[in-house]
Amino acid sequence: MEDKKINERESIAIITSMIARTKERYNLGDGNIMLMWGYLTISISALVWVLLALTHNPAVNWLWFLVWIIGGIASPVMAKRKNIKKGAKTYTDKIISRLWSIVGFSAIACTFACLGLLLISGVDAWSAMLVFALIIVPFAEIANGIVLNESSCMWGGSIGLLAGIFLTCCVAGKVALSATWVMPLFIISFICMMIIPGHAINHKARKNS
Repeated sequence: MEDKKINERESIAIITSMIARTKERYNLGDGNIMLMWGYLTISISALVWVLLALTHNPAVNWLWFLVWIIGGIASPVMAKRKNIKKGAKTYTDKIISRLWSIVGFSAIACTFACLGLLLISGVDAWSAMLVFALIIVPFAEIANGIVLNESSCMWGGSIGLLAGIFLTCCVAGKVALSATWVMPLFIISFICMMIIPGHAINHKARKNS
């Protein structure tokens, strides 16, 4: 039997179809990891905000470490279960995984830098963590949306980035970061960056299942 030759038009159609399936496979995937980080960050933020208002004790800021502890344990477990359900990873999956790994390692580095400054020289640099969360995370979110062609990630990341730029200007201008307005801004940003896109992805998964 003679092998069937594929012409140029058919080749382009096959490549286009493969790219579309790769994007669809991820876009219609599970948004639960994003939702876990979103709801976890918002819950801890609200808890810190309330306790600061009631006690006026800055020691409650140590509760922020719960975000990294809980999220750092839950995220790999959820990712492993997700990969088992989806099967083999695509190139797109690997790009997204490495992108968020960079964010995670950067967060750990920033945390240790702030902790080191506090313990060694008594310098309070924890405001850098707020700026980090609303600069690095939104950049990753926007890149995530571009790779996956997911508009909710791009819009949510853009809103978070604008908030981060505003906070950066405040820190540079030595404007006092009061919990009265910083915490609501932080919470709203994470709703836009994590909660809305996470539910949007899950909605697409249910709609196309």
